[in-house]
Amino acid sequence: MRVVLDTNVLLSGIFFGGPPGKIVEAWRNGKVQLVLTRDILEEYREAGEDLVSCHQSIDLGPLLGLLLVHAEIVIGAPLSEPVCDDPDDDKFLACAIAARVTCIVSGDRHLLKVSGYRGIEIVRPRTFVDQHLGR
Repeated sequence: MRVVLDTNVLLSGIFFGGPPGKIVEAWRNGKVQLVLTRDILEEYREAGEDLVSCHQSIDLGPLLGLLLVHAEIVIGAPLSEPVCDDPDDDKFLACAIAARVTCIVSGDRHLLKVSGYRGIEIVRPRTFVDQHLGR
């Protein structure tokens, strides 16, 4: 299954585990295909660097390298008008539209609020795990 992960889901999966960790593990095992844009990758890197300063035992470099090689990177055109209350979140919708992905995994209330936009379902990590990865 091809999915877009918002930044908090990916980084929570790396740093803290839980349902986001199961999604990252499913990606590592080839059960899930991550789809992203360069803008999303850059946000992953920037936000990850902030967390690394608090969790110095984790090196994000190898994971970001794996994303470059094993994630599907698409070019997402900016949306013609803002959709989310937080316009920074629109990049995840733009990525899903460009790649024809129908699922974004997020805990972000701004994204969750627009679930259904152009046929894109936005689900919480626990819901995604339960519905698509099993327990």
